[in-house]
Amino acid sequence: MSPPLSDEQRLPFILRRCGLGWVTHGVRFPQIMPPSPPLGLILHPKRRASGLLTLENVKRPDTSKVVVINGLSLETCEKECLRSCNCTAYASANISEGGSGCLAWHGDLMDTRIFSAGGQDFYIRVDVRELGTNNTSIYAKKSKGFVATKRFRAIIVVSGVLILFGISFFAYWFAERKRKGKPIVTLSLCQCKLTLGANITSEESPEEEKLEESRPHPDLTFFDIRTLVTATDNFSATNMLGQGGFGSVYKGKLANEQEIAVKRLSKRSAQGMHEFKSEVTVIVKLQHRNLVRLLGCCIHEEEKMLIYEYLPNKSLDDFIFDSTRRAHLDWSKRFEIVNGIARGILYLHQDSRLKIIHRDLKASNVLLDASKNPKISDFGMAKLFVEDQIQANTNGVVGTYGYMAPEYAMQGLYSTKSEVFCFGVLLLEIISSRKNTECINGSQFPNLIGHVWELWNDGRVLDIVDPAQCQPFSTDEVSRCINIGLLCVQEAATERPTMSDVIFMLANETTLPPPNTPAIIFHYADSSKSSGAVSWNRVSITAVEAR
Repeated sequence: MSPPLSDEQRLPFILRRCGLGWVTHGVRFPQIMPPSPPLGLILHPKRRASGLLTLENVKRPDTSKVVVINGLSLETCEKECLRSCNCTAYASANISEGGSGCLAWHGDLMDTRIFSAGGQDFYIRVDVRELGTNNTSIYAKKSKGFVATKRFRAIIVVSGVLILFGISFFAYWFAERKRKGKPIVTLSLCQCKLTLGANITSEESPEEEKLEESRPHPDLTFFDIRTLVTATDNFSATNMLGQGGFGSVYKGKLANEQEIAVKRLSKRSAQGMHEFKSEVTVIVKLQHRNLVRLLGCCIHEEEKMLIYEYLPNKSLDDFIFDSTRRAHLDWSKRFEIVNGIARGILYLHQDSRLKIIHRDLKASNVLLDASKNPKISDFGMAKLFVEDQIQANTNGVVGTYGYMAPEYAMQGLYSTKSEVFCFGVLLLEIISSRKNTECINGSQFPNLIGHVWELWNDGRVLDIVDPAQCQPFSTDEVSRCINIGLLCVQEAATERPTMSDVIFMLANETTLPPPNTPAIIFHYADSSKSSGAVSWNRVSITAVEAR
């Protein structure tokens, strides 16, 4: 039983809409607003789910903004009111409640009264949380289920969007890796950990020497062994590109059609792991157009592999020492190759973040891309120098006959000037298409350097130019290159130019100094290291591992 209304409560009042709450202008009615807020407080400033509160014995508000809906039941009128965002209240059109049709109010409810008796039921829209459990509104009994349904639908929609986003992101990531030739790897099959100057270990190879573990290098891709087996047709002989002292090189093709070169180090090589560590830790740090690009590595049990970009024209020696293919390199292209090699060496010696001595520069370690641009490869022998270091000493001399500087072959001393010597030999080989170790008929010297020196003194130095050259060439440019080559192969390292000097001399027409007698014959004077040496004419080489 509702308490009797005072005279004040029988006075007209206004219900003003605020979101889904109401502000009364006049007095507060317990049936409409809870007693806790002060008079005129906005109950619900934020929009929430709404329901209908039933008020009894109500005089209809002002009907100037009412909408008449004919022929509908009271339940249908309720649904129509809730469906409209502007509907604030509704009541039966027939005050006796016995007919059909209803009135719907939009906006503020003006001139509203509540009587102690008489009047009619009035349904006002309020925040669903203000509805009591005893409310007789049809919708109030269903509102919780309605809100729960909306929440469930919202959760389903949000979850679906997140799942689709995740699938799209993974598909994009997978497509990018496939496009770049970086396969998804299984690290249990391929583990390769390294940093600059650090060592490499493999959990699958306990028989190898224990080396300090370090973090993986961020720029290196780890290839799965199964990817490489598939790419090279199980390392078939038809895919073999070449074979060297520490293993074989195979051509491969990844799933995205990218061609690669896989250097598979020999399992029986005692220096296989050492070479592997050296090559990876050095070349992964280098980025230059005249250096071959390392794509990644793989270690699986006893297998150690390096993956490089594939260069279709293979190595320089396949051209200049081949009786047929050398005609494909005219002087203009040979001069470009010489300049490219010089720039690559200068980068190693001076312009890179590291100071690196290759120690095995030769024609077979210069690869040619599709446009026959040179790229220096095979850094297995490379050594790192600290910033101010000039030279170093080694007891294990490694290299290739015909390219080693005398101080390196005889005393194990190597420096940037040792590399200049290698470049000088390579320059003369490119001009003549002859190997330095080749004995030339009619020459009193046992190698190409001696033969060139002989012709230089006789004024016939252009006679060494490859006779396969059919195109006209600049004799001044060729003579200049021969002069530079002889300066690079001086016996004393101090008399050789630096690589920056070489590039300057190649690019300019300044007068060059005449060369002194080059290192035609190595004079080995240190008898303390002569034991175990082998002789080649008048050349003594101690503790050499040739390739």
